[in-house]
Amino acid sequence: MLISGGWGMGWLLALAAVLALGAIGGSEGAGTRVDQIADRTAKWERHAGLLTTWHDREAGRIWLLVPPPTDRAGTVGVFIYAESLSTGIGNVAVGLDRGEIGRTFVVRLRRVAGRLLFEATNTSFQAVSENPAERASVSQSFPPSILWAGPVEAVDRDGSALVDITSFIVRDARDATAKLADQGGYALDANRSVPDLENCLAFPDNLEFEAILTFGSPKPGKSVTETTPAPPSVTLVQHHSLVRLPDAGYRPRAFDPRCGSYSIPFVNFSAPLDGPLEVQHVERFRLQKADPLAERSRAVKPIVYYLDPGVPEPIRSALLDGARWWEKAFEAAGFIDGFRVEMLPDGVNPLDARYNVLEWIHRTTRGSSFGRTITDPRTGEIIKGHVILDSQRLRQVRLVFEGLAGADRTGSGAPDDPIQLALSRIRQLAAHELGHTLGFAHNFAASSTPDGGSVMDYPAPRVDITPDGDLDFTHAYGVGLGPWDIQAARYSYTEFAPGAEEANGLRDILADSAKRGLLFIADGDTRGAESANPRASMWDNGTDPVNQLQHEMRVRRIALDRFGQHNVKPGTPLARLEETLAPVYFHHRYQVTAALKVIAGIDHGTAFRGDPAPVVRMIDADRQKKALDALLGCLAPAELDVPESVLELLAPRPYESDRNTEMFPSATGPAFDALGAVRSAAEMVVAGLLNPERCARLVDFHRRRTDLPGLEDILHALTAFVFDDAAIAPRLAEVRRATQEVVVGGLIRLSGNATAPLAVRSRVDAALTRLRNDLTADPGSDETQAAFSGTIAGLIGRHLTRPLTASPEPPAAPVPPAGAPLGSWGEDAV
Repeated sequence: MLISGGWGMGWLLALAAVLALGAIGGSEGAGTRVDQIADRTAKWERHAGLLTTWHDREAGRIWLLVPPPTDRAGTVGVFIYAESLSTGIGNVAVGLDRGEIGRTFVVRLRRVAGRLLFEATNTSFQAVSENPAERASVSQSFPPSILWAGPVEAVDRDGSALVDITSFIVRDARDATAKLADQGGYALDANRSVPDLENCLAFPDNLEFEAILTFGSPKPGKSVTETTPAPPSVTLVQHHSLVRLPDAGYRPRAFDPRCGSYSIPFVNFSAPLDGPLEVQHVERFRLQKADPLAERSRAVKPIVYYLDPGVPEPIRSALLDGARWWEKAFEAAGFIDGFRVEMLPDGVNPLDARYNVLEWIHRTTRGSSFGRTITDPRTGEIIKGHVILDSQRLRQVRLVFEGLAGADRTGSGAPDDPIQLALSRIRQLAAHELGHTLGFAHNFAASSTPDGGSVMDYPAPRVDITPDGDLDFTHAYGVGLGPWDIQAARYSYTEFAPGAEEANGLRDILADSAKRGLLFIADGDTRGAESANPRASMWDNGTDPVNQLQHEMRVRRIALDRFGQHNVKPGTPLARLEETLAPVYFHHRYQVTAALKVIAGIDHGTAFRGDPAPVVRMIDADRQKKALDALLGCLAPAELDVPESVLELLAPRPYESDRNTEMFPSATGPAFDALGAVRSAAEMVVAGLLNPERCARLVDFHRRRTDLPGLEDILHALTAFVFDDAAIAPRLAEVRRATQEVVVGGLIRLSGNATAPLAVRSRVDAALTRLRNDLTADPGSDETQAAFSGTIAGLIGRHLTRPLTASPEPPAAPVPPAGAPLGSWGEDAV
């Protein structure tokens, strides 16, 4: 094209200017004029901080000033971004809690084609290399995620740009609509959702934004209805944090699966061919000695946590005590005053990224407490720790001890005072959740390892029995950190002297732990009915799970025999006894879980090449037989029966008092369902013994070692015990029949479980066939028992001749009330 005339060169220069602007961030949109920002923002509130923001109060808008692009990709800044909730639903079933932190990203703010992009970079795949081309080849091979985009509204002569980020703030970043999906299909209502300008704050190292989000539903669900004044409308406060990247100088620490810490993993494509691609860094705070050469030194900047001032006394003092237990761990890691806990100053937002906090939240039902962090996903450096403590947990622990010790002791200040015992537990809870935010994972082997205690385990109350047969609560909960906690802190936080070989020092710490018998087993080898290591259980006690089960059954019997009006406070309707009875009747439930792991169990830790063999040891036959005997003892009718003296007190609910999640399910209307309770307790044992994975292990382990029990042995022992035809009182005979129903139901479900191996299902079918034949041949002389035996035999017969699509019967036993103190969506959740 030929350009002619006096204006041609000027047009080319203008075109070149536009192209140059596009090269560093793209066109900023038609109609944009230079140095417009001052005019646009003249009447707005200016907030200077990490970046400058303006609040347009008349329009209810928030504007962000971003600096000029620094590269051809239009980058204007790189930050850590985290979203969270400032308010919650208040019901654990929904899972939207005050202070809940979501995912953390490294975000790159880019100006491209007239828009500002919030781009979450892909930190899962990297090239740790000095070669920029090598780094680029990896970053271009895996996609980022654009979290939000908005138009650039004005640009100054220096390249700074003004962007309306209101829609970034007023969005469902927590994905509350998904969590509310089964509560009536709530949808975000834009007309009732606005930025909360009073809580959109700017600090030197971070920006904090909040939005009031309203979700609407024409048919609100039960969980929302219980906690919301107008259930068709649920309003939450969404929080966003944009945090400055940490300064250079942090040295990531290598993760080891035996160290007890969380890790930040990524794939390093620049690793040598003989090295692993996956790299893992420990999650930890930056903590440096003022004197690197000293064995013990003050910290350059100590780790400080702040307690929510909304916590009342005496809980406040208990939480401070428990959280401060970690001071000892940092002293062991070589720091003087390296860790502190203080009260949160007035006016400080707990979600301010400059403060590590312990926050107190309320729900209508008990639920999880948890510890969350904002962590640099590139290095594992923790930027902010945030502990959420559930207020209902304290009341549930008190309820447990009112059932065991009696409510008359409440407020006495004695060792068996349920309030004092609950405060002892809350100290541990504070230390536990704070430990998560320091980077430490659960260690469920700690309670089963001699002298290997840890606040990172789930503690069961230790209830002793005196020589006189009384219950002793003196040592219900431990005080202070355990030796494992000290070792975990040493691994993560010890700063080695300049010139020292860090890898050797870390290996020495791990070797010291192994020498002292401090074993680490986390969630993956503990949770789930199929888990197999007897040393890894939650809410258990003792080095021998079977001995401890027998002890807990004695504790349970003493408490049941004494249970009565004194187990609720004066002035309380006796109907409330049902809530207190539940933790007593099911007192043994978690020790049952631990003892079950002995059956077809394996003992193992984390092994490396060169460790002594065998790495995995099958539990010997004598221990398995002892465990089976103890577990079957839990099914004895006399153990399962609720005493008549207790049943006479369990009145129906009084006027204006609804049933709740702490009560037993009932198929008997307003009357207490005693046989339903029997079936629930029996199911705990039966379902564990008949777990498909456990049964498959029984087949395989017996194949490998014929001295170990096989699946046939377990099935025979279970059916022989439960279908014992010995004479028994009519009251207990009905309990035995309820247990028989549970066993047959469990066998039928296992037989019909398509995921179970045929080697398991064929053996179960054989056991069912023998049982049917036995019941048909000898239904019992008692008319009631004969009728029941006929019904059971008929159920088995119909199952064995069923079409492949038929559903197993009878139906499953009732699910008992929540037992774990957290009482969350899953019995073994964090």
